[in-house]
Amino acid sequence: MMRILGKASSINVRKVLWTASELGIAFEREDWGSGFRSTQEPEFLALNPNAMVPVLVDGDVVLWESNTISRYLAARYGDGRLLPADALARAKVEQWMDWQATELNNAWRYAFMGLLRNSPAHQDPVQIAASIAGWNRQMGLLERHLETAGDYVAGGAFSLADIVLGLSAHRWRKTPMDARPGYPAIAAWMARLEVRPAARAWLPDNIV
Repeated sequence: MMRILGKASSINVRKVLWTASELGIAFEREDWGSGFRSTQEPEFLALNPNAMVPVLVDGDVVLWESNTISRYLAARYGDGRLLPADALARAKVEQWMDWQATELNNAWRYAFMGLLRNSPAHQDPVQIAASIAGWNRQMGLLERHLETAGDYVAGGAFSLADIVLGLSAHRWRKTPMDARPGYPAIAAWMARLEVRPAARAWLPDNIV
């Protein structure tokens, strides 16, 4: 059976879990990462020398990097679901996935580590405020896009872009911050996501 290595509290692991659930793929998840088995163990490093979760083991296939794993699952098992075969339609999904991994993640990292992870290295109030402002600004970009995009990020069909950004938006809504815009288009989009059974499984209130 397919194995997914990584703790369920990891946002990157949940990208893969949500993708697999949407596609109806049977899998076994193994707890690796902080609080569980160490990713520095030789067994894990043989699969991913970066010592990061998640890792996918699908028969002889071993992959790491959450967006790459999600693309692989959709391409191999999706039959056109989640990731279109058409080059332009696929590119529109992937550009939002790449934006999440670069621009959006870089914006929220300091505030999230300081406010929710209580990291001693991320307690400068000036940098926290700057990170929150940048985070809200990036979410504003998504808000403006969703105002005209259709029901989902890449248009009328649910895709990998919604999984990746849905998890990010969930984190944004659950992180305690003094200033968070209302962003009605994001709220309406999240309401559409949250009725999906797979989304309910991997967007729990107690995990950010």
